[in-house]
Amino acid sequence: MEWKFSDDVPIYLQIIEMMKTDIVSGKYKSGDRLPAVRDLAMEAGVNPNTVQRAYAELERQGLVQSERTSGRFVSIDDKKIQELRKDLSEQSIREFFAKLRKLGMEDRTIKDAVKRWEDK
Repeated sequence: MEWKFSDDVPIYLQIIEMMKTDIVSGKYKSGDRLPAVRDLAMEAGVNPNTVQRAYAELERQGLVQSERTSGRFVSIDDKKIQELRKDLSEQSIREFFAKLRKLGMEDRTIKDAVKRWEDK
């Protein structure tokens, strides 16, 4: 995977968002071992401390579990992953509506446009 980071958001936060997307999309399934900090840092072209910070935050959020000698694993709490999926999908919908509202569209018009697109 090619990593592209924007300059306006700290890299560790961008890594967190990418990892969350990978978890809810099933790239990393419940109980899967995550790449080692150094491996992911090399792949992403960032400092290992940046990846460590991202992993620590994912662990604090309950999405990742650390096993002292074995590494980090995706949470086996499927409810937590479903909540994350719901949160990320709602965030995407909010952002989508916000972008179209900036174009001058009203909610009803946006919903109608989505319905027309869906029916294609």
